[in-house]
Amino acid sequence: MDEIIVYFLEDTELAEYEAVSKGYRNDVYVSVSNTLYSIIVYDIVRLQQDFESELEQYGYYSIEPNLVLVKEVSKENIHLTVKELNEQKYFDNLKPVDKNSIEELI
Repeated sequence: MDEIIVYFLEDTELAEYEAVSKGYRNDVYVSVSNTLYSIIVYDIVRLQQDFESELEQYGYYSIEPNLVLVKEVSKENIHLTVKELNEQKYFDNLKPVDKNSIEELI
C-alpha cells in the first residue's frame, strides 16, 4: 500500500475555517510513496460560482489542473477524498511537483 501524506501550507484553525467558508483550498500537497503532487480543492458551490463568473466575464471556463471536488473543503474531507482517489490511481495521471519542494513543507 502506498504511503499517503497530505500537507497544508496553512495548517491552522483559521485557515481551516476560511477554506470551508470560501469553498476552496489551493495550498494542498499530497505525497504518495515519496512523490509530491499539488492539488486544488473545491466544493461544488464554489466551483459553480467560479464557472458562472468566468463564463460571464470571458465566455468560457478554464478549469484548474489537478482539481479535486469534495463535499466540504475541510481537512477531514480532503484526507478521505485523497485516500479514495489514491485507491483509484488518480495520482498516476498527475504531473508530480519537484521533490525538493517536500522539504519546504515539513
